[in-house]
Amino acid sequence: MTPSQSTITPEDTDPTDPVQADQVVIRDTPPQRVHDAEDLLRALAALILGILITLAAVYLKGIAAGVESDMRQAGNAMDWLMDVPTAFLQQAVTVTVVLAVLVHLLVNREWVQAITAPLAMFLGFGLVMLTSNLILKAGNPALIASFSSQNAIGSPVLLPDFYAGLAAFLSAAGPRRLRSSVKWGWNALYVVAVIMVAISSNSASGVLVSLILGRIMGMVIRYLAGTQNKGAWGQGVVQAIASIGIHAASLERQDPSLDSDGQPLPALDDDLIEASRIYRAQDRDGRNYTVSVMDGQLHTMGYLMQLWQWIKLSGVSMRRDRSVRNSMQHHMAMLVELRDLGLTTLHPYGLAESAESSILVLEDDVHLRPLEPGSLDTDRAEQLMGYLRRANERGFTHRRIRPETLAMDQSGSMVIAGWENGDSASSQANIALDRIQLLALIAALIGVDQAIEAARASWGIKTLVSLSPFCQMVAIPSQTQALPGWDRQILTDLRKQLQALAPPESVAETGQVTLSRFSLRSFVALALLVVAVAVIVTQFNLPQVISAVRNANPWMAGLSFLLGSLSWVGCAITLGVFIDPAKRDFRGIFLSQVASSFTSVSMPAGVGPAFVNLQFLRRDGYDNTMATAIMSAVVAVQFATTFCLLIVIGLFTGRNTLSGMIPTNTLVIVIGTVAIIAALIMAVPYTRRLVMERLMPIVASYARHLVEILTQPRQLVVAVLGAVLQSAALGMSFWAALMAFGCRTNVFETTFVFLLANTLGSAVPTPGGLGAIEAVLFSAFRLAGVPSGVAISATLVFRVVTYWLRIPLGALAMRWLSSHNRI
Repeated sequence: MTPSQSTITPEDTDPTDPVQADQVVIRDTPPQRVHDAEDLLRALAALILGILITLAAVYLKGIAAGVESDMRQAGNAMDWLMDVPTAFLQQAVTVTVVLAVLVHLLVNREWVQAITAPLAMFLGFGLVMLTSNLILKAGNPALIASFSSQNAIGSPVLLPDFYAGLAAFLSAAGPRRLRSSVKWGWNALYVVAVIMVAISSNSASGVLVSLILGRIMGMVIRYLAGTQNKGAWGQGVVQAIASIGIHAASLERQDPSLDSDGQPLPALDDDLIEASRIYRAQDRDGRNYTVSVMDGQLHTMGYLMQLWQWIKLSGVSMRRDRSVRNSMQHHMAMLVELRDLGLTTLHPYGLAESAESSILVLEDDVHLRPLEPGSLDTDRAEQLMGYLRRANERGFTHRRIRPETLAMDQSGSMVIAGWENGDSASSQANIALDRIQLLALIAALIGVDQAIEAARASWGIKTLVSLSPFCQMVAIPSQTQALPGWDRQILTDLRKQLQALAPPESVAETGQVTLSRFSLRSFVALALLVVAVAVIVTQFNLPQVISAVRNANPWMAGLSFLLGSLSWVGCAITLGVFIDPAKRDFRGIFLSQVASSFTSVSMPAGVGPAFVNLQFLRRDGYDNTMATAIMSAVVAVQFATTFCLLIVIGLFTGRNTLSGMIPTNTLVIVIGTVAIIAALIMAVPYTRRLVMERLMPIVASYARHLVEILTQPRQLVVAVLGAVLQSAALGMSFWAALMAFGCRTNVFETTFVFLLANTLGSAVPTPGGLGAIEAVLFSAFRLAGVPSGVAISATLVFRVVTYWLRIPLGALAMRWLSSHNRI
C-alpha cells in the first residue's frame, strides 16, 4: 500500500491504513467521543448555586430586593428600554442564537451535538415548567413571591422558560471556548436577562434559577451524549513531538488492554497514566520512543479521584492537579528525580503539548512488565520494600500503591511503578501511609507472616512499630481489597503483629491515627424522587360538539369558503410571474390551480399542485428542464414564504396568545426539530450517501435555472406576495371556521398555529393529507386552548370548504383545461 498525505478525521480514517504525512507513516485510530466528567461537575455546581439562590431569595429578601432594585434603577437611566417589546426581544434572540449555533454545528458536521442540543432545549423548557408547577403546587407564599414578576402574574408558568431553554441548548452545544457561535449566544442571553430584569419584566431570582435549571439539563445531556475529542491525534502528535526534537519516521498506536467492562486499563509502558493513549514512535535515526498522550477532557476523572482522596483522608496531604498539563509536568518531574536517586523508572525524554492534549515522551531503554500472579516471594518483597524505603528516605511518596504498580524491569529487578499521583517533600504521615499500603498488599499476596518478615529485614522493627496506628481499612486502595487473597482479618493480624513488636509499655500509649474524615456507612441512603407526569388524553365531548354545530354561524362558514378559495389566486400569482409574458394566460393559470384540488383525491398534499403545474408548463411549450425549474421555483418560494411567515408571526406571538396556551418557544422548537431530523439523516452513512449520490446531482442539474429565475428581483417580490396571499387566505379561512362556532381568536395567532399544524399534517403521504391534517389541526388548536368540541367542529368545517367542496370544482377546471389542450 502506498502511503499518501492525509488528515485524520473521525469519519474517513481507516485505522488499518498507514498514512504518510511529510514522510511519516502514521497508524492511528479515529478520535472517539468522550464523556467528560467535568460536565457533571458543572451540573452539580449549578445545582448547588441554584439552591443557594433560592434560599437567598426566600430568607434574605432584603439583599435580593436590593440587587434587583439597583438593576432596575440602572434600567431607568435608559428610558428606551421600557419600550422594548419583550416577546419580540426574547423570540428574536432565541431564533437567531438557535439558528446560528445549529448552522455552525451542521457545517462542522457535528451531527450528534446538532441532535442533542435541540433535545436539551426541549427538556430545558420541560424542566422549568415542571419546576414552576411544583413551586405553585407547594403553595408556599414566600417562595412564590420570590420568583414572581409582572409577566408571571396570572400565568401558569412561574419561572421564565426562555432562559432555561436557551441555557440548556447552549450548554449542550458547547463548550464555548471551542465555538464562537456558542460564546456569542451566551453573551446575548446575558444581555437579554439584564434588560428583562431592569425593566421589571422578570425577577432576578427567577431569571437566575431558570438559567441554572437550563445549565443543569444541558450539562447532563452533554455528558450523556459525549463530546468530540479535541486532543492531538495522528499528525498532530507527530508535529508536537517534533517541537522537542523528535523527527518521527513512524508513529503507531498501541492497542490497550481492556478490563471486564471493555474499558482501557493503564499500562506500564507509560508508568500507568490513567486514560492515556500510547504510541510507539521511531525517529529518522532508528531510535524508538514511547509517546503517551493525555487528553484534557479525560483528566477530570483523575482530578475528581484526587479530590475524593483529599476529602476522605485526614492528616495526610494529597495532590490536586487541576489541569492535564500540571499532572504531566509533575509526573515527568517525579520520574526524573527518582532516576537521579538511582531507582529504576521509565526514562522521560520530554514533554510537549498540542490542542487539548499533553504529551509525555519516554526513552525506550527501560521496559517494565507486570508481576506475574503467584511469583512474589519474600526476596522480591524485600526488594519492593527496599525500593520504597529509598524513595521515602528522600521525601518521595507514591500515595496509591496497588497490585498493578508492582512490576519488574528487563533484568528481573522489582520496581514500583505508577508515580502519577506521587509527591516530594512528604510528611511522615504520607510515608507511613505508603508503607502500610505496600505491607498490606504483600500480605494479601504471600501472607501476613512473610510480609512482616520481609518488612523487618528491609525497614527495621522501629519503623514497623510506627505503622501500627495507620493500619486502617481507609488507607488500603480498593484494588488491593479486590484481590482473591484479601479479607478484613489481614489488617487485624497485621495490627496485632506490629503491636507485638513494640515494647509492652508503649502499646498502651500508641493510639490509632484518625485517617478518615467520615465513613461511607455514615451516609444516609439518598432516595430519588421520581415525578411521573401523567398526560391526560382528552376524549371528544359529544354534547359539546352537538352544541357547537347547532350554534354554527353559516355566514362565517361561507366566509371560510371564500377565504379558502382566495388561496387559488395567491398560487396563480406565484406561478404566473415566472411564466414568460407572451405565454401568460391568467385564466388558464388560475384554473390550473383550481384543478390541482381535484388531483388531491389521489395524491399527497403538495404533490398534486406540483404535478398539475408541471403538466401545464409543458403544454405551454417549456422543455422538461425549464418546466421543472419553474415548478421548483414555485415550491421554493411557497416553502420559504411559509417558513418566514412562521418566524415573523412567531416572533410577535407566544405569550398570552390563544388563551395563553401557545408555547412561547413553538417556533424555536420547530427549528430544533428540523435540525434534529437533518442531523439524523446526515449522521447515518447510508442516508448521507443517498443524499449525496442521488439528491445532490438532481439539485445541481436544476440549480442553474432555478438561480436564474430566483435572481430576478421584480418577479421574486411578486411571487412572494402571491405566496403570502395563499398562506394568509388559508389561515384566515380557519380563523373564520373558528368564528363560525363563536370562538374569537387573534387572526395572526390563528394563522401561525394553522400554518405550523398544516405543514406538519401535509408531510404525511396520504391523499390530500386526509386524516393527518385533521388530526394535527385538532390537536394543535386543542393544545392552544380551544375547547375540544369547537376545535374538532372548526377543523371539520374547514376541511369541508377547503378540501371536499373543492374536488368537484377542481374536476370542472380539469375538464376545461383538457378541452383547451392546456394540460
